[in-house]
Amino acid sequence: MRNLIKNLRTTLPAGEPFDSGQLHELGVSNALAAKYVSSGWLKRLDRGVFQFSGDALNFDRSLRFLERRVPGLHVAAKTALDRHGYRQNISFNEVTVVWAEGRVRLPEWFYAQFRIRFAVHELFELSLPFEQRVARLPDAPHGPLVSQPECAILEMLSEVGLSQEIEEARHIMEGLRRIRASRMRQAIASCRMVKAVRLCVYWAQELGLEWAESARSAVPEANRKGRWVGKLKDGKTLTLPPL
Repeated sequence: MRNLIKNLRTTLPAGEPFDSGQLHELGVSNALAAKYVSSGWLKRLDRGVFQFSGDALNFDRSLRFLERRVPGLHVAAKTALDRHGYRQNISFNEVTVVWAEGRVRLPEWFYAQFRIRFAVHELFELSLPFEQRVARLPDAPHGPLVSQPECAILEMLSEVGLSQEIEEARHIMEGLRRIRASRMRQAIASCRMVKAVRLCVYWAQELGLEWAESARSAVPEANRKGRWVGKLKDGKTLTLPPL
């Protein structure tokens, strides 16, 4: 038993959950896995999902594991912008924003291990497929999928007044000067939420961001006219002028 456990330890990455399929490939049957759990070598996280007892799970590796099970799972919104280097003054033990698509849920063990805010959204049209909206960061090629910064901006702004504080979002926008104009136009043209689009362009113009006019050109004419008025979660009203 000890030799097989040692083989598992050297083969399976530390800090990463693993499933029954991976154990089967290494010669561990369901019955043997159950024996390892009862003897304290393994800890069962969920049906068919395990970790080594006493092992601290790593967030990125755990999210990468879940990507195989949860469609559209990725680091999103302000957390994605942070990972691209577009945030400052991050608080200790910050909540990580994670999005997915479709009618999906994350397992309870993931919530128990990490401080996350999870949401399911269909923010973009199919004209901008998921594969073009996310990527693995160059300095973390084995890490989780992360929203491209241009899409992350609209994800963050879609949450304004709900789970995203408006002042923080505007502060983050001030530092978004290296945004790729062509990618921003594409993201805006594909975004389903008028609030996110209008707020993005309005603040970009107000802050004098060099990509502001390019972004405005991607907004359909019908969505530029008239004021946009919406109620925020705290009861306040957000009013945006015509573009």
